[in-house]
This record gives sequence, structure tokens and C-alpha cells, in this order.
Amino acid sequence: MRHYDFSPLYRSTVGFDRLFSMLDSSNSDTPSYPPYNIERTGENAYRITMAVAGFADKDLNVEAKEHTLTIKGEKAEDSESDREVLYRGIASRAFERRFQLAEYVRVDGAQLENGLLHIDLVRELPEAMKPRKIEIGTGSAKQIETKPH
Repeated sequence: MRHYDFSPLYRSTVGFDRLFSMLDSSNSDTPSYPPYNIERTGENAYRITMAVAGFADKDLNVEAKEHTLTIKGEKAEDSESDREVLYRGIASRAFERRFQLAEYVRVDGAQLENGLLHIDLVRELPEAMKPRKIEIGTGSAKQIETKPH
């Protein structure tokens, strides 16, 4: 029996609470840079927090198109050539991370704070799709007229 690792589905989809229909994304070769969290902040609200230390807001691009959220980071080269870096432990390489968004999930905003990029997402169901309560009346049931054939 073959074992499939579905953890990449949980890491790259937002708004799919029970349905992970992206089986083609289930490979374990997903990049790990930059690290990020996905959290639920309310009944229909989510937040992606990505560690982007060393990147300024001008180095980052957040784009939502159709059902895909793309976050790109590209740091401008340091103009200080007189510095000699002896050890580089802070990664500043370019990256591109994509997240598949469920239907009716939209990006509500993005903030860069203390080296963390926060992207807030909201799921907004159309009125026709929201559950509605049906009142139960009392009294006699309506008679259905039947016509002879």
C-alpha cells in the first residue's frame, strides 16, 4: 500500500476546511523558504504570517489573481561593497510562494511588522449560499389538490 503525504495540501491551501482537492500538490518537494504560518483568526477569517526578515515593503509583492495568492520577495543588491560579510546566516534570496485560495476567499489586507508579513484573508459567502433558518409554522397542513387523470 502506498502512503501519500498530504501535509503540503494543508500548508498551501486557505479556506478549504474539509476539502483538499489539490492532489497534484501533494509532493514533498515544496520549498521551505521563507517559513510561514496559516491560522484561523475567526469563523470566516484567516491570516498567513510569513517570516521575511531583511525585506522591506518595497522588496515584497503580494498579488491575488483568481484563486491564487502569490507572494514574491526580491531584495535589491547591497550597494555597500566595502563591507566584507564573514558569515551570512540571514537569508535574503529571492522567493516566490503561491497559495491556492478557496472560492469566496479574498485578501483583506497585508502588513509588514517586525520582519513578519501578515496577510489577512476573509471568506465571504454570497447571500444565496449562506444558511438560512426556516421557520416552522403551526396549524393545519395545506391540502394538495389532485386532479383525476
